[in-house]
Amino acid sequence: MDWIAFSVVVVCLLVSAFFAASETALTGASRGSMLRLSKQGNRDADIVSSLSARRDRLIGALLLGNNIANIGASALATGIFTAWFGEVGVLYATAVMTIVVVIFAEVLPKTIAINAPDRVALAIARPMKVMMVLLAPLVSVVEAVVRGLLRLLGRTATHNQPILSPFERLRGAVDLLHHEGKVEKQDRDMLGGLLDLRELQVSDVMVHRTEMVMINADLPAEDLVREVLATEYTRIPLWREKPENIVGVLHAKDLLRAIRASDGETSKIDVSTIMLPPWFVPEMRSVSEQLKAFRRRKTHFALVVDEYGEVEGMVTLEDILEEIVGDISDEHDVVVAGVRAQPDGSVVVDGSVPIRDLNRALDWHLPDEEATTIAGLVIHEARSIPERGQSFTFHGFRFRVLRRERNRITALRIVAVPREAGVVEKTPRRAGKAF
Repeated sequence: MDWIAFSVVVVCLLVSAFFAASETALTGASRGSMLRLSKQGNRDADIVSSLSARRDRLIGALLLGNNIANIGASALATGIFTAWFGEVGVLYATAVMTIVVVIFAEVLPKTIAINAPDRVALAIARPMKVMMVLLAPLVSVVEAVVRGLLRLLGRTATHNQPILSPFERLRGAVDLLHHEGKVEKQDRDMLGGLLDLRELQVSDVMVHRTEMVMINADLPAEDLVREVLATEYTRIPLWREKPENIVGVLHAKDLLRAIRASDGETSKIDVSTIMLPPWFVPEMRSVSEQLKAFRRRKTHFALVVDEYGEVEGMVTLEDILEEIVGDISDEHDVVVAGVRAQPDGSVVVDGSVPIRDLNRALDWHLPDEEATTIAGLVIHEARSIPERGQSFTFHGFRFRVLRRERNRITALRIVAVPREAGVVEKTPRRAGKAF
């Protein structure tokens, strides 16, 4: 009869290994992968998703089945060793079963499952579904007892409330994959830019009015055509009386059609008949909403106004797409306009460079909540408009003002501060230091 008991012990250990592997695989399986496989018609993925949706019941069945199998195997093994060696057999059974259970019923199956959780989860999905049905009455009793004990302790079993939003968890998953080398930096930046669209406002991505190319609509037709052809843009805002008074937007293709219709005589062109009415959008509109508006109106150009109706800049479809695609063609080369790496390790940056572009190009983490450009960040931290030659240290970098034109910082030298130095100087040097 010993061989029968021994066979039952082996079966119990196999059952315990099954539950151990199932616990690791089902808790570690990617819900996104299962959802994708389900849409492709994989029935096992459907079962895995349904099991994961009832996680409390699943964990109860796994732990209950695992413990029943382990206790049963240990009890039978104790009886066998006692029959063989007498009372000292209890010690032998404890030592042997501890080694066997830890290695073959816990560590080995869980190691196999954690190395390929999705594949193992698909393989055990159907048997685990059957086991959950068989263990359902016992699991219900255990859950009732647990809820009763929690009520006695003044606590209730509530659903898990994640600390981060779904978007932040997705961003964290992408960062983790990048850290593990499974996602390239450029792809990570593109996914991050896509997730950022809901948090950005139009004012964060627009071209400021000081950098806009605008033309006086009252110029003679010949001069106006000459200026349009001299620009590199296809859509040019037109103004009258003062630059802030934009009356229309001229498309280069419309101008070319007008030139052809007039047989090349530009003096006969009436720009007021071919320019398009301007489209004004508020600066506080989210970038994702503006993208939807571009698609609805089937246009790529809009003028941005503040709360008083004054023109602050312009935004194009390309500006929004660049927030997703970025300006990096190689993950080791800095090709952002206005950013020049120096041999000494510092970086010379134009003051108008957006902080987001700089962070994306150099993998920095400068804050962009209070300012859009790098010059704006320095002014915000300094609480003043610095003079040429002043330097400031904050956020782990030293900023030195190289050029200033009137009230604008036009060039900065930025160098990373060694971590030891950053510990000593915890607060920004607001007053600065002149050289």
